[in-house]
Amino acid sequence: MSRPLPELTARHLERVRAFYDSASTTPGWAARSYRALLAHYFNLLIPAEASVLEIGCGAGDLLALLHARRRTGVDLSVRQVEAARRRLPEATFHVLAGEQLELPEQYDVIILSDTLNLAADVQQLLEQLQRVSHEGTRLVVNFQNSLWRPFLTLARWLGLKSRQPENSWLASSDVRNLMQLGGWDVVRREGRLLIPVHVPVLATLVNRWIAPLAQWFCLTVFMIARPARAARPPRTVSVIIPARNEAGNIEAAVRRTPELGAGTELIFVEGHSRDRTWEEIQRVEREFPQRRIRILQQSGRGKGDAVRTGFAAATGDILMILDADLTMPPEELPKFYDVIASGRAEFANGVRLVYPMDEKAMQFLNLCANKSFGLIFTWLLGQPVKDTLCGTKVLSRAHYEEIARNRSYFGDFDPFGDFDLLFGAAKLSLKIADVPIRYRERTYGTTNIQRWRHGWLLLRMVFFAARKVKFV
Repeated sequence: MSRPLPELTARHLERVRAFYDSASTTPGWAARSYRALLAHYFNLLIPAEASVLEIGCGAGDLLALLHARRRTGVDLSVRQVEAARRRLPEATFHVLAGEQLELPEQYDVIILSDTLNLAADVQQLLEQLQRVSHEGTRLVVNFQNSLWRPFLTLARWLGLKSRQPENSWLASSDVRNLMQLGGWDVVRREGRLLIPVHVPVLATLVNRWIAPLAQWFCLTVFMIARPARAARPPRTVSVIIPARNEAGNIEAAVRRTPELGAGTELIFVEGHSRDRTWEEIQRVEREFPQRRIRILQQSGRGKGDAVRTGFAAATGDILMILDADLTMPPEELPKFYDVIASGRAEFANGVRLVYPMDEKAMQFLNLCANKSFGLIFTWLLGQPVKDTLCGTKVLSRAHYEEIARNRSYFGDFDPFGDFDLLFGAAKLSLKIADVPIRYRERTYGTTNIQRWRHGWLLLRMVFFAARKVKFV
């Protein structure tokens, strides 16, 4: 049962209700054009099979443009909801204020589009949304940048923007704070739209190619958040160990990898080695019966193929990648487990660039390249990612299966496996956490990385992903 509304809150909602009960249900050209542009970005964030709830749906103009499996709208105006039902008879609509939201279902995506500034009590609204969310729900909010306030006022005087009831002007810092108070964890923020109406050629050019480089000046601010949930009971773990020419490290990987959570399986994936790696993997499987060890040989080539082969065979709730060179000490894996099992993040990314490392662990040019790629990817993904090439990456099996199902969006382009996972996680708006580790020098063998050839390949992948993530 939602708590009663204070008198001033109820009075504000009644004014908003009265305004929209007397307002037109047919938007003008500028409003239709603006919503079509918003819908383009929402559809990039919403999986096609998702169930969507929009709070403050009005006459259903935005919902009608979304490619979701099931659509539900909530608005406090009877007139607007009646128009929405006529427009979208296949969708479900309710006459409700978000601050008093009570529905029997949970939704995969909840949308607040240009609604927060009209809310009577944003914190209470966000708290109520917890009732209709599950662990994987994403809250997608967009609101207008206060830098645009003079231009929007002018547009209203010129009749290009419809009138609105009295509303707030929340800054990004206000919204972040209110999200936290309402039990939501912000995953990322991004600005969109420098030209908020359809202008042939020019709008596409500016909004697609220039707006991502000038996000703080864009009209619309998007924030994606997830519910801040409590930790789960201990979960099982699968540690995937791609191994090519790593015969001297196999036994150490078994001895040094700790038992994690409710049980740990080690999955070695051997990749066309020229030394005795496969024979060594077979030996340790026989000689360590107390450990749950599974062994595979990849049919394809490259670490990315080995990782996908191991993930496909894994049975654990949490999936980990451990490079067989052991430059990332296996003793550090409990930190990654804790981040995922506690719910503090949904994707744990190892970082080698925080603590001092062994003198010969990474060459100077490699260090410079890794730092540069970290800066590029932080901008590209909208979340801090300090080290993209650390081999240790951890996520739940359920989230990996979602990434695999949506892999067609990016395609099978990554021979390393790191970027396939990072881009997939960003596309699903998973919360990414950097986990610093102490990077060690190899004790056996030589690196499989070819600095110049692989560096050029990484740059190509960056440009490819930018067109799929930012310049869209």
